[in-house]
Amino acid sequence: MTAQQLRRLADALTVGRALLGLPMLVALQQGAPPLAWVLLLLGGLSDGADGWLARRAGGGSAWGARVDPLTDKILITAPLLWLGQQGLLPLWAIWLLLARELAVTGWRTVQSSGGPASLSAKAKTSLQFVALLLLLWPPLWPVAAALHSLGWWLFWPSLMLALCSALGYARQS
Repeated sequence: MTAQQLRRLADALTVGRALLGLPMLVALQQGAPPLAWVLLLLGGLSDGADGWLARRAGGGSAWGARVDPLTDKILITAPLLWLGQQGLLPLWAIWLLLARELAVTGWRTVQSSGGPASLSAKAKTSLQFVALLLLLWPPLWPVAAALHSLGWWLFWPSLMLALCSALGYARQS
């Protein structure tokens, strides 16, 4: 594949990831946790795949650099809203995380490069995906209670990483 084809494929995965948020939220609301879990897993895997494709192409497209972080936010926000509604995570923590995401998105919009993600922001996103996968582990699957608990405990370091990375972005301004 040519570099341009790899970039197009990476961009297509980014768009696909953005489209997973609504069906995931609907699956959660309709009591279909296995489907929601699979959609989140696919979203996380597509995030890794589009990054790998962009690096293989020698760098992603300018469009992808701007849209990729937004699709991550859509994919993360959907289950966070549901977990907050269910009382499984405190609303103040979700609000703090979403406020951070809005602030960083605002900062990125004024950056000519789209504001590449810092190492701590990448770690935050990875940890959030893992925490959310554990929190959304379907209740009827094996060891659900233990995994839900582990997901809850992993959410807090992901929140700390989110706040630390936001401070890093603020210092760059």
